[in-house]
Amino acid sequence: MKVLMLNGSFNPDGSTNAGLEIMTKTFADEGVETEIMTVGGKPIADCIACGKCKELGRCVFANDAVNEFAEKAKTADGFVFGTPVYYAHPSGRILSFLDRLFFSSRLANGYEHLRHKPGAAIVVARRAGTSASYDVMNKYFGIAQMFNIGSTYWNEFHALQKIDVPQDGEGVQTLQNLARNMVYVMKCLKAGRDAGILPPTADESVFTNFVR
Repeated sequence: MKVLMLNGSFNPDGSTNAGLEIMTKTFADEGVETEIMTVGGKPIADCIACGKCKELGRCVFANDAVNEFAEKAKTADGFVFGTPVYYAHPSGRILSFLDRLFFSSRLANGYEHLRHKPGAAIVVARRAGTSASYDVMNKYFGIAQMFNIGSTYWNEFHALQKIDVPQDGEGVQTLQNLARNMVYVMKCLKAGRDAGILPPTADESVFTNFVR
């Protein structure tokens, strides 16, 4: 089994990545492979709702890692998206990344590489804004038929710098328990598939506009 992780910070070795690394160690203890991709400091284009992804099978913008992540998602069994908190919301970089990832996945393949797989968001802040940011991140899972994984507290931890992360004992524990919960769900899903229990097929989408 493999978990694909995204560091939504421009800093590849900051506090967000430290949280992902804590989970990586727990996943390794459970025999689960992980890979961390980083949004990085290069420009990330916003989704422009052009719909070209339906024709191309990928996002039309090809100068960042969105399409690479989507390709790796095909063989992933679970996902973790990590973000720092800026002004009580997730980083604009990860929101642009996820908007395009999820929208192109929806139009290109009906969320085929994401749906019926577990996903989790983790958020880190110096002090406040974690709960609001966590709420925003969870919206992506809800629309893509994914299973939202929780822990023994909301999936958040506190740090100003990477060296601060280990001092948040409850935050570290939350991340470790989150990883274990995701492993459990992935194992249950695999056991179900092995037993011939297949995921449901959703009805064809009906798009309803409220303005006539």
